[in-house]
Amino acid sequence: MNNKILIITHTQDNFSIEKVTEYIEQNGFGVIRFDVDLYPLQNKLTTVFQNGKWITMLETAENTYRLDDIAAVWYRRAYNIGNGLKEELEPKFFGAAMGEIRNTLFGFLESIDAYSLGKPSVYRRLDSKEEQLKVASKIGFKIPETCISNNPDEAKKFILKHKNVIGKMQTGFAIYEDGVENVVFTNVIKEENLEELDSLMYCPMQFQRKIEKKKELRITVVGHDIYAFEVDSQQFDDAKVDWRKDGVNLIDKWVRTELPAEIESKIIELLDVYHVDYGAIDVIVSPEDEYYFIEINAAGEFFWLDNLTEDNLISKSIADILCDKAPRRNNKSLSYIEKS
Repeated sequence: MNNKILIITHTQDNFSIEKVTEYIEQNGFGVIRFDVDLYPLQNKLTTVFQNGKWITMLETAENTYRLDDIAAVWYRRAYNIGNGLKEELEPKFFGAAMGEIRNTLFGFLESIDAYSLGKPSVYRRLDSKEEQLKVASKIGFKIPETCISNNPDEAKKFILKHKNVIGKMQTGFAIYEDGVENVVFTNVIKEENLEELDSLMYCPMQFQRKIEKKKELRITVVGHDIYAFEVDSQQFDDAKVDWRKDGVNLIDKWVRTELPAEIESKIIELLDVYHVDYGAIDVIVSPEDEYYFIEINAAGEFFWLDNLTEDNLISKSIADILCDKAPRRNNKSLSYIEKS
């Protein structure tokens, strides 16, 4: 019996790894942790095909592991790949080496012939906010009126029509200056900002009609388990437009909540469409109690909400689905061959 779970993460990840590991071990499975920021300088990954068999080995400072016979993989994070390599290589080689490193690592992750909770290709697809909104709208979610454009004139028309509009980037957009990361949050676009929109010709942006907020929801879904939390972000000035701006002060203000059955049904359908078993979904509830889908995060953080549940239930759900103790959507790379 294969009873090893591979966790793809990095050395600076939070305590959620330990909690999930604890539950995996309670299920009678072992954990192999692959910290990608130690690859390739400290972790060595080798795949060999010979004598009709594929064998993959991971060598870390602590041990050597077989990875071709694992039961499942949790692709949690792939931050800071190649850490320290820039100082080891001549600049002319660095870009090409990093391309090869990423291609090799992600190629291995895509090829794993086992259940995978998250994959690079899944994360790339879910990076498309436009597709998310179209899918959500098709399955019956309300979504805000939206304009995605690099055309200043079209953006201005949209803003003048809807008056109350927010602007945001479609990625984890940050500007680095003097070694400091400045994250670009969601902001209200005012009429005095219209002239600044000429810079759209250099970089597109997403605009949406601002939905007034009775409360904001963060809904973490693992398989068919739904964990919904709400927060009244409007009590805090810095959190009114984007709660992440004041996330630290809000961290213990979230409260577990119940969702209407029709919203739960749409959430499950959304994960069915994308054929994924994990998603962190942001929803706004208007003063009229209308539920507006904002986005789904393929690898959205959950640790602060997990800490608000009894016995870290989100971590338990993740462990159970990895250990095949809970219903899951089969996504093995070669499953279609096995059926034929």
